[in-house]
Amino acid sequence: MTGYVWSAALLALRTQQVIAHETGIGDTIDPLAGSYFVESLTDAVERGARDYLDKIDSLGGAVRAIESGFQQREIHEAAYRWQTKLDAGEAVVVGVNRFVSADPPRPELTKIDDRLERTRAEGLARLRAGRDESAAEVALTALEAAARGSANLMPRILDAVEAHCTLGAITDRMKAVFGVHRDPFTF
Repeated sequence: MTGYVWSAALLALRTQQVIAHETGIGDTIDPLAGSYFVESLTDAVERGARDYLDKIDSLGGAVRAIESGFQQREIHEAAYRWQTKLDAGEAVVVGVNRFVSADPPRPELTKIDDRLERTRAEGLARLRAGRDESAAEVALTALEAAARGSANLMPRILDAVEAHCTLGAITDRMKAVFGVHRDPFTF
């Protein structure tokens, strides 16, 4: 964790501790019990949740709603509405669009050493050269066969790892069976 992130996390923690200590909020089970404002908000959330569940039921239930893309559309639309409000300044995110530091800290950039990349590539080449190719192929074929059925894939994945198959080879076999997820709502 960089110094800046650690300082921000520590500041957030200390702020919570000061508030808790000075208000005594932790000394009671429900400090806002009976508050008209809190109770009305709770009722509103409950009504909204019930309305939403009724809407899903009217679509034929959760499975049918998922199959029709309802939840995915809802997520995308909610994200769009939030981003629109954020961009317009109607939604406030402290430190992002309000109470922003005039001189924001510059994060440290991670620089990958070229030697590390070469070392990794050489290690991968040694792994491939030193493994039993027939054992690796047997493990990958068993994994693919299991993926085409209903068996638990984890034992087959572990066998492939123990046969020194690479992550790329393992995922390629699974992609051959399952394909690659494409979000239907991205353009």
